[in-house]
Amino acid sequence: MMLPQDIVVLLKKMTTQGRTMSCRGLADSLGMSASNVSKSLERCKKAQLIDRHKKKVNVLALQEFLIHGIAYVFPVEAGRVGRGVPTYVSAAPISEEISNGTESYVWHYVRGTGRGQHIEPLYPSVPEAAMRDEELYQLLVIVDTLRIGRAREKEIAIKELRIRLDRYAEDQ
Repeated sequence: MMLPQDIVVLLKKMTTQGRTMSCRGLADSLGMSASNVSKSLERCKKAQLIDRHKKKVNVLALQEFLIHGIAYVFPVEAGRVGRGVPTYVSAAPISEEISNGTESYVWHYVRGTGRGQHIEPLYPSVPEAAMRDEELYQLLVIVDTLRIGRAREKEIAIKELRIRLDRYAEDQ
């Protein structure tokens, strides 16, 4: 059974920083334990989202899962208003393509720079990890848009996701 942190680990593996990181490096960069990362990679291997050596992300499988399944497997609802790190339509790359009016969305984080409705991140350490890695941050924003977005927003997120997945596939 997949867990939300598995998606975070896969997304980190797709970033420039994460491609060559060891389990310990991934764990440190994501604020997880090495054993959690190791178990996560094993679950991803069983789900065929990563190769048998746990090095390369299976781009087509991940794309299919994120586009068609993430909203059902890891749904999210906007909560109370507070401080945090902007996400969903409040952060790049989605905010660059669509105006979200007066609504703002954030992952709760006391050192965050934004204010808006709280959205539960895939893993508690996501806000801090995202602030240290812009590539990861944008991937997580795209995934949040696929989890909570309306049709037009999801369309933009799918386009942005495909750009990043294609770039990752070319670099492999």
